[in-house]
Amino acid sequence: MNDGSVPLPRTFADLLRAGRLVMTAEVAPPVSCDAQDLLRKATPLRGLADAVNVTDGAGARAHMSALAAATILAGAGIEPILQITCRDKNRIALQSELMGAAALGIRNILVLTGDDPKAGDQPDTKPVFDVDSKTLLETARRLRDEGKLPTGREVAGKASFFLGAADMPIDPPAGWQPTGLRAKAAAGAQFTQTQFCLDATVVRRYAGVLADAGVTQQLAILIGVNPLRSAKSAQWMKSHLFGTIIPDALITRMEKASDPAQEGIRICVELIEEFATIPGIAGAHIMAPGNDAAIPEVIAAVRSRVQKAAI
Repeated sequence: MNDGSVPLPRTFADLLRAGRLVMTAEVAPPVSCDAQDLLRKATPLRGLADAVNVTDGAGARAHMSALAAATILAGAGIEPILQITCRDKNRIALQSELMGAAALGIRNILVLTGDDPKAGDQPDTKPVFDVDSKTLLETARRLRDEGKLPTGREVAGKASFFLGAADMPIDPPAGWQPTGLRAKAAAGAQFTQTQFCLDATVVRRYAGVLADAGVTQQLAILIGVNPLRSAKSAQWMKSHLFGTIIPDALITRMEKASDPAQEGIRICVELIEEFATIPGIAGAHIMAPGNDAAIPEVIAAVRSRVQKAAI
């Protein structure tokens, strides 16, 4: 029991460093100019999610700016993870955005490549991709650690960034090495949030290879999960979302369920509980596009069950 002499970990980074089971969530900012529309989506996560991602043009569609959304969440007592993609801005604009985020007190940055504009609702959009995600990570790390831009130009003030990258779990074949993730760690990544993987057996093997390669000692790994709504949606995700891993047995279980949505929540809770037993896995990143209301229920259930197990 803490006697008050040692401060309890509070930030997302603190929780990861302390080895706590961490659960993050994702909110797509609305297609809106009204901050209240964002807060209606995100407020149910306050006090439950350890941090909340705000997406940056997810699906190659326009919505409220991610930096504005992250700032609004921080003001409402919700710790944000700001996603920044390389798709829409050149290096000058990206460097400016990093400085702006630091000035606004945004600490957590997840660097992504970004979805191809052809996948969105404005397919004639011209992508930028002036730099890749590894280069942008290196830029953010240098801004934080050296107070400099890539040109060597000094930057005033302090950027207290906690940097993240994305990854895609696989069932590793013999001889496979996580070269991409290792390169992102070398560039400055401190945590990673992954694509959907609803197979704990695959996660266990994936984490084992990462541990053998020394990656889990460098990066906190959060596995992407989804509270499935139906067998049909699970099959669609498996077929259309590149890199998504959903076992056929889970789809069958959803087909047989009398209440598929509740069964999907139960599956999600069970997976996160199992992730908590896998060495090198720090927790879960819960994404539920179009099903935001399920996320608080998942997190609350996991917290309740983990606390009971600890008694």
